[in-house]
Amino acid sequence: MGSDYHGLSPGEALALYMKAHETSSQESTTELPVFYRNLEQALNERRNTSSFISFLPRADSLIDFCSNDVLSFNSSGRLRAEFLAELARHPEFSTGAGSSRALCGNEPYVEQLEAEIAAFHGAEAGHLELSGYQANVTIWTAIPRPGDVILYDSMVHASTHDGINKSRASQMVEFKHNDLDSFRSSLLSIRSSSPQIKQKKSSILVAVESVYSTHGDVCPLKEFVSIAKEISNGQGNIQFIIDEAHGTGVIGPKGAGLVSQLGLQKEIAVTMHAFTKAMGCAGAIILGNHTIKSMLLNFAPALVYSTGPSFPFAAAIRASYRLLDMGYGLEAQKRLQSLTRLFYDRLTSHPVWEMAVKMGLLSFPMARGWQTRDFVTHIVRIATAPRHVYWLFFHLYLASYNTWPVGDGGLRIIIHADNTEKEIEGLIDCLFRWVEEMMDCDDGEEEKATEAARSVYEMMKQKGVSGYGII
Repeated sequence: MGSDYHGLSPGEALALYMKAHETSSQESTTELPVFYRNLEQALNERRNTSSFISFLPRADSLIDFCSNDVLSFNSSGRLRAEFLAELARHPEFSTGAGSSRALCGNEPYVEQLEAEIAAFHGAEAGHLELSGYQANVTIWTAIPRPGDVILYDSMVHASTHDGINKSRASQMVEFKHNDLDSFRSSLLSIRSSSPQIKQKKSSILVAVESVYSTHGDVCPLKEFVSIAKEISNGQGNIQFIIDEAHGTGVIGPKGAGLVSQLGLQKEIAVTMHAFTKAMGCAGAIILGNHTIKSMLLNFAPALVYSTGPSFPFAAAIRASYRLLDMGYGLEAQKRLQSLTRLFYDRLTSHPVWEMAVKMGLLSFPMARGWQTRDFVTHIVRIATAPRHVYWLFFHLYLASYNTWPVGDGGLRIIIHADNTEKEIEGLIDCLFRWVEEMMDCDDGEEEKATEAARSVYEMMKQKGVSGYGII
């Protein structure tokens, strides 16, 4: 399995990707049973609007500015070595839990690991989940009570939206991303319009993230907590639920996250840490007090009807935390900060930088004031004109720089601890080669595409695929 794509060049990988996006002809679906014909029709609607999703085959020799292996625990081999050592310490381990934890699948090893992780983050209790997405759905399914109001940042993850939509809350309110004034006015509006909140019979549950996955900015959590305390007047009916998926491992003491960095463990009701990003493995944990844990077990049906975590699953998580404890995390964090600062330094000092911004070809929301920040996030968002996003993606990808479009006229770069200074500088040079080519394309009356875009569009034309900024 998987050997079919071995040895692919970036161009060959893109060709296979485009083939999957080829619209099914009416002739090819006519003979299908109506069930499958209707499914193909739905898929064709996505293909025709460039919203179809397929897997991009992995190409060889790509430089990783895309994956979530931020601390490079996986690519360095350190996590694998520690994981195998953990397995060796328990040679009689079972490969599966065998049952729901509510029945006979509650392994002592998993319970001990939950307690260890809770202590690491300064929490009272924890509950392991199979993914960060599932953890967010579990939280929002179980915690809100009828009469509660959910106040959420406009940039929270899709999994939070999914969970919120399944919740028992009476109302959901959005506030502007990371905006203190919008947050304050939303709290005041909810308090004045909701009798149960005003009478302190119900609560406002605030959904935020520590580090946002598309923009790479950090939540002003300390300020939010201060505003909430002021408005609730110490009544405790404004509580925070924070998603630390992209903060785990990269911020805070030993990578314990933003809540620990700010010393707000006692102020936050629920924290979710995902292990699929910087930690390099799978799963997530929901942290809170024992009341929170009991609510999860009693009001999230998936926990009762799903098989518990297996030993290998839990052992990989423990191995990753051991790396943090042994200091490898701190070493990787320092390296990550150094490389991210190098990226912004080379970016903003490039001779074409100001012209690129002035012409609207490139915009980096987090570039402004990067020198003054104590923590510069490894997630870099590039904004450009919507139709140019794929032109830039094609340009970088065919030059072996693996990034990814994230919608709304954006491309996301993720910097890793094992990237090299040469790779960072090469990426910057590649970005500005695209800018210079775009400047040449804008000269003259007729719109032209970049060289990389033209080569991809020729490939698309051969396969009957449209979209992706094609001209």
